[in-house]
Amino acid sequence: MPKKAKELSSVEVRRLTNAGRYPVGGVAGLQLLVASSGSRSWVLRTIVGTKRRDIGLGGFPDVSLAQAREKARSFREKIESGIDPVVERKLARQAIAAAQAKQLTFREAAVRCHNARRAEFSNSKHSSDWLSSVERHAYSVIGDLPVGAIDLPHILSVLEPIWRTKTETARRVRQRLEAILSWATVSQYRSGDNPARWANNLSEVLPAPGKIKKVKHHRALDWRDVPSFMSDLKNREGVSARALEFIVLTAARSGEVRFATWDEIDLKNKVWTVPAERMKARKDHRVPLSDSAIALLERTPRLGDLLFTAPRGGVLSDMSVSAVCKRMKVDATPHGFRSSFKDWARNCTAYPDEVSELALAHVNSDATRAAYARDELLDKRAKLMSDWARFVEAPIEKGEVIGIREERA
Repeated sequence: MPKKAKELSSVEVRRLTNAGRYPVGGVAGLQLLVASSGSRSWVLRTIVGTKRRDIGLGGFPDVSLAQAREKARSFREKIESGIDPVVERKLARQAIAAAQAKQLTFREAAVRCHNARRAEFSNSKHSSDWLSSVERHAYSVIGDLPVGAIDLPHILSVLEPIWRTKTETARRVRQRLEAILSWATVSQYRSGDNPARWANNLSEVLPAPGKIKKVKHHRALDWRDVPSFMSDLKNREGVSARALEFIVLTAARSGEVRFATWDEIDLKNKVWTVPAERMKARKDHRVPLSDSAIALLERTPRLGDLLFTAPRGGVLSDMSVSAVCKRMKVDATPHGFRSSFKDWARNCTAYPDEVSELALAHVNSDATRAAYARDELLDKRAKLMSDWARFVEAPIEKGEVIGIREERA
């Protein structure tokens, strides 16, 4: 029978300062380990299964003699019950580490979600705006909260202050909150319903955006006034004026024109192909070019890859093109000429609606989707754009409306 260790007192334990192992009694296998450096720690020497183990119980005097004996008894009871306390402690540490790894803050989740979606943005400005709007309106409220703890009251605390006063901004922020929380769910940082979801959720506690404030559309020039505007525009000098002229002739978006390059232009076939990454619909868009648009390009000097190069090089800014309208004292934006074109097509032509919709790269209806699936109605659109060019360049008297040749489907 093994010799039973003498049960030492606390005072006797404190006197153990020479390097070595000292059984302290009270629990079989409990020892005080004194290192050559002078540090002291508790060890339970025992057998677990078929292996001898030295199980650390903490340092002395942080762990007192009484506490060491209590821990040692608890561990021996687990061993006798078939539990390996070392393995149990390791699994507990792993569980804590896993739980801590899931304590991702909303701020961190927003950045990771943004990085995951980066390729979806059409340009750096859209990418920056996406995250900056979340930073401005959400970070101060929920930025430091664990993303898994965010619920409906938190989302409302972000949206309610701006929902009625900055409705369009609030609508976009809500969409981005929903995307971030959806990313967090798929990435297993949270579970359950998405509290930023609109349908059957926020729709029950917030008024619909359309009921609060109507969407502010880009200011557009009356279609009847476009010819006189174009006549004045042709007399304006500068690359921004030429870019705006091309915008009007093609009914394209400002960004599509400002970033356009010469290799996108097929002068022989009179087609400009805008790549998908620059299109709102994320699909290559072919634009038939009228003779007027071709003539404009032929007069434009080639100063690099871009059709219209800024005076100091690089891409024209949206502001520089908009400034042309301001200098001409016209209450319209470059984007607004798309509305002018659409109103003209509806009032003065008999082209089917999907023809002008495709010209504007709108894919909002079954008809335009079907047309995209076929041939994009390119021939009809070429005739439509030629008619539009003839209209905007026709000399007119004030109040006179030029008759437009109708093209039946």
